[in-house]
Amino acid sequence: MPALFVHGFATSQEMWRRLLPELASDRSTLLMDHVGAGSSDLSAYDPRRYQSLTGYADDVVALLDELDLGPVDVIGHSAGSMIGALVAVQRPDLVASLSMIGGSPRYLDDDGYVGGFTQEAIEDLIGAMQANFVGWSRSLAPVVMANPDRPELAEELADTFAHTSASIAIDFARAIFFSDFREVLPAIAVPTLVVQAADDPMVPEAVGHYLHESIADSRLELLRATGHFPHVSGPEETASILSDFLAQRPRP
Repeated sequence: MPALFVHGFATSQEMWRRLLPELASDRSTLLMDHVGAGSSDLSAYDPRRYQSLTGYADDVVALLDELDLGPVDVIGHSAGSMIGALVAVQRPDLVASLSMIGGSPRYLDDDGYVGGFTQEAIEDLIGAMQANFVGWSRSLAPVVMANPDRPELAEELADTFAHTSASIAIDFARAIFFSDFREVLPAIAVPTLVVQAADDPMVPEAVGHYLHESIADSRLELLRATGHFPHVSGPEETASILSDFLAQRPRP
């Protein structure tokens, strides 16, 4: 059964390259770039369509329908996790399983819910992006990578951020940080793997537990790998968890 990899904010399909060689080689894989990312056609970007993650989910549905590939195992990172979740709810016939790496249904704190950010913190983050996107990228990359002993990983991430259109990245950030998809979670009916890295500055461990508790058929795995990009900082461990989960899925 094919596996579709869905990347997150301001990155591209290239961010999966350390993970793929570690996964079982007998599974076909499909990589994609969101509109506005990587090698996609920037002229296809529509701010109205992509003001919400639902626009990106619609693209995934259209892609799978066009290629006649469903059902597939969807593996998403960060915002890609929630895009995968929206696809699983909208078109469960296209999704055999869902793996969520560093996913969050809501980043804003709420009564009884720890998202990790206050309204003021997110507004400051957006403001810093608007003021100096490249400088913001350089300062954020080592924080979210959270592997100070391997600065080359943060450098790679900063370069990836910097090659993204600032206006598109800011739109994407707004779509992510001001979203609330908590009500979607109970509607996910496919087997789901929740992968939570240690010391993730973007997604507190409490969010991983919230996802697990809100999705009926889910499994939570807490990694030793640190940061928001465990498929980059700990590809062997992340791949082992994914391979074990996917091995339990039926294959034609």
